[in-house]
Amino acid sequence: MAAYGESTLGLLGDPSRRAIFELLARRPCSVQELADALPISRPAVSQHLRVLREGGLVVSEADGTRRIHRLDPDGVTALRAWLDGVWSDALTGFHKLAETPPDVSDEPLEGNS
Repeated sequence: MAAYGESTLGLLGDPSRRAIFELLARRPCSVQELADALPISRPAVSQHLRVLREGGLVVSEADGTRRIHRLDPDGVTALRAWLDGVWSDALTGFHKLAETPPDVSDEPLEGNS
């Protein structure tokens, strides 16, 4: 199993980073806009953005004197591909289990209930 998804999911395990990720999924934002929408300070937002950027989920670009942050489509695509693979494996396992006939040795014998 690829470690990419595991490390990325770890990035989103923090509630503040998850909230930032969800806000950026709606629209690109500056640090101040994110801080205004969250119960954390600007420095905390900046630290969380750095972690998300280093993890490949966020990119930023200069807009005058401020930086605008947005989700990195490549990182989000890779995360989604990993999740799709996990989901596909889970569905395959469920399908196999559902089609497996019951083991007759597990059934009670007639008259022994």
